[in-house]
Amino acid sequence: MKTRFVFLILFFITLTSSAQKKALDWPKIYADQLFKITEVMVTDVASPPVAARIYAYSTLASYLAIRQSDAEFSKPDFLPSSPIQTAGFKPSTSGINNFEFPAIYAMLLVGEKVMPSGYLLKKAQEDWISWGLKNKVISKKDQTTNLAFAQEIADFVLSYAQKDGYIQLTALPRYTPKEGEGYWYPTPPAYMAPVEPEWKTMKTFFIKNLEEFDPKPMAPFDLTKGSSFQVQLEEVYTVTQNLTEEQKLIANFWDCNPFKVEFSGHMAIGVKKISPGGHWIGITGIAAQIAQLSFAETAYIHALVGMTLHDAFVSCWKAKYDTNRIRPETAINQKVDQSWRPLLQTPPFPEYTSGHSVISTASAVVLTAYFGDNFSFLDTSEVYFGLPERPFDSFLQASQEAAISRLYGGIHYRDAIEYGVEQGDRIAKYIIQQTHLEK
Repeated sequence: MKTRFVFLILFFITLTSSAQKKALDWPKIYADQLFKITEVMVTDVASPPVAARIYAYSTLASYLAIRQSDAEFSKPDFLPSSPIQTAGFKPSTSGINNFEFPAIYAMLLVGEKVMPSGYLLKKAQEDWISWGLKNKVISKKDQTTNLAFAQEIADFVLSYAQKDGYIQLTALPRYTPKEGEGYWYPTPPAYMAPVEPEWKTMKTFFIKNLEEFDPKPMAPFDLTKGSSFQVQLEEVYTVTQNLTEEQKLIANFWDCNPFKVEFSGHMAIGVKKISPGGHWIGITGIAAQIAQLSFAETAYIHALVGMTLHDAFVSCWKAKYDTNRIRPETAINQKVDQSWRPLLQTPPFPEYTSGHSVISTASAVVLTAYFGDNFSFLDTSEVYFGLPERPFDSFLQASQEAAISRLYGGIHYRDAIEYGVEQGDRIAKYIIQQTHLEK
């Protein structure tokens, strides 16, 4: 009788613990903690490719941590398809009961070290510990063990990150704009220097040969009436002068330009915005919450999208600085209308291909492979930054809108958009094939 009583007590404790664990909304908790990293990126004005790198390593840490548990995943592990060697990595899991806690703490630790203002995450780390204790996700007794485990995960990820080529970027030859017609030149109003001209030297996670993902050749610079380039230039000029309110909304919704500068007299004011990758990480978090994913699945899809974003940016930035193509603003001001200005502020790097088109398509194709076709969602990624929410019937619908938004904004020609979409699609399908995502 006594034995049965003890068993019932233990069963009740286990049931209560499981119910409490299940009651926590892990996809939302994960998204909220990851957004703390996004906030620091906005403070640092992280460039689009740099932001993607930060997301990749931060989310990788979370996935790597939860991967040490007995959690089940619906899709195959994607790390064997990357250069990240984890076979000999065996962190001690003794005393870890809820891997979710150290997984998020590891994410915050990595975020701290890969951003200039990462020290701002110290408060988030302290708050996370307090949250874990308050919600009984960890006990005071196991706190040290959990933090040590998270640090071991973070150290492993950071050790890999130190060898990806980022540190070496500053030692590479300084970029000089090419002379002659048709080449990129810094644009108004701030005439900023080109962003990350040597990003193509960065190590990728899944792409083995960057040349295989080069886009189709762009239209050559030719202002002869009826030439492909002249027709596209005229299209940008005409479309932007006849925008509907809906097209303006679309352009602004997908702007995601962390470099936007507004002038008040002689004062330059930076307008805080997330990066294009940050927008798609936001969409990933929204989808995880709609699907009510487990923490493990949430960490999985965020890391896969983060690493896909990184590879897509490396490929796109290679195309940009291989071609050094002139932006519509420069070409139109020089050859058509000196007073014309695009709806959106032109980002500080060459035009071809469209980064939004490449990375949005790559993200959307990967998300579709994971969540399925026709996954409806309400995109609230930009509400924090003062923009309205926007509904979509699928990830691909969202990515197509993101791509065409660059024409409405007056910052890309049509071939950069259409060939950028093709480039992103090929990158995503390659990653899906390599990682066996659709199995």
